[in-house]
Amino acid sequence: MIALRSILSLKTVITGLAIAFMAITSPAFAQSFPELTGRVVDQADLLDPALEAELTAKLAELETQSNRQFVVATVNSLEGYDIADYGYQLGRTWGIGQDGDGETEKDNGLILLVAPNERKVRVEVGYGLEGIMTDALSSIIIQNDILPQFRNGDMAGGIIAGVNRISSQLTLPEEEALAIAQQASQQSAKGDGENIGLMVFWIFVLIFFVIIPMFSNRGGKRYRRGTGPVVIWGGGSGWGGGGGSSGFGGGGGFGGGGFSGGGGSFGGGGASGGW
Repeated sequence: MIALRSILSLKTVITGLAIAFMAITSPAFAQSFPELTGRVVDQADLLDPALEAELTAKLAELETQSNRQFVVATVNSLEGYDIADYGYQLGRTWGIGQDGDGETEKDNGLILLVAPNERKVRVEVGYGLEGIMTDALSSIIIQNDILPQFRNGDMAGGIIAGVNRISSQLTLPEEEALAIAQQASQQSAKGDGENIGLMVFWIFVLIFFVIIPMFSNRGGKRYRRGTGPVVIWGGGSGWGGGGGSSGFGGGGGFGGGGFSGGGGSFGGGGASGGW
């Protein structure tokens, strides 16, 4: 368990540094973020007014119960950026989550970001929630709850499914929520192990059936054989995936009747997906 936490911490640090580097070296973001008008910001117009009001009430109840802040955002465009980078900048501009002063849970914000025109979705998780909303669990929720609805053309249904699953996790007793998150991480680690094994196999095939015969044929003597070297190659296939992660500083709270920054911080937690 300690080793797993160390790996996750290292991943968070590396990801945060990568995002910071991209933020410094990338051209300035076009300042066309939607205004933070509430817990649901539906710039892409995916929700009817009644459903938006229902989701807003649900997210307000979540904050009352748990003191955790959860915002849903849909955008018309990612401005040409990866959704993780966009989410980073959006979070810095808006600020979601409590700042951790006093007895308040630190950095407890979360954003469900949907970009329908780019067919991308992201769950962005604050530092304080990374223990119960791991990258693995965020990815599972995207793959199992949100994307099936999106692929069927039901954008509102996917958002509702994601909100329900995430809200349920955020309101569970701490021990139960941690157990679910740990189980998701173990499942993800098992899948990663299988992928690594497959990758090692193909590297072995490449070395012994392609690279070695190729260099052997470059020697001083050449021999004609009945058959050429056996090449096992997969055309048009591959492996990979996994949600990128990003970090952003921000915070959330009420001020003047609406949301305002409160000092919460994000850094590497979450997952992305596409359909």
